[in-house]
Amino acid sequence: MKYVFLLVLLIIASAGALLGGAVAYRWVHNMTQTVRIVPGERIFAMPSGVVPRGTTPIIPKEQREVAARQPNPIKATESSLTVGRQHYQTFCVPCHGPAAKGGVSGPVATKFIPTPDLTNAELQRQRTDGYWHSYIVAGGAVMPSYGEALSSQEAWHIVNYLRSLAQK
Repeated sequence: MKYVFLLVLLIIASAGALLGGAVAYRWVHNMTQTVRIVPGERIFAMPSGVVPRGTTPIIPKEQREVAARQPNPIKATESSLTVGRQHYQTFCVPCHGPAAKGGVSGPVATKFIPTPDLTNAELQRQRTDGYWHSYIVAGGAVMPSYGEALSSQEAWHIVNYLRSLAQK
């Protein structure tokens, strides 16, 4: 009787181990059989007509002439220029360079199409604040969209900073 009990116990233990092993195997190998998405590998666009909470809608780059008529709601104060300079250094320096002179002064621009000189008085005169804001938020021909990384207000601060560069 003692051996029958041990045999039954051994059968139950091996069935449990087999079941546990199957669950563990599926758990470990499940990650190798699913789609792997690396952050930044795929960009998911916001659905059309969606407005993020607490902000204004982003006018698509196909309607740049509408966006160009938007007035700048933020005055170019010292604090605005400071915030704009900080965001410019974070988002814009890699392509446009630290002095915004364009060309290949930015480390990324050496690999792509040379960027325009943002301090050029003629270029500054041709573009409205709304145009610059739209270009920052919605992107352009080569420039990526920063509408999901920057708020509309932060983009206006960058516009104020760019305008201050042209005055020097």
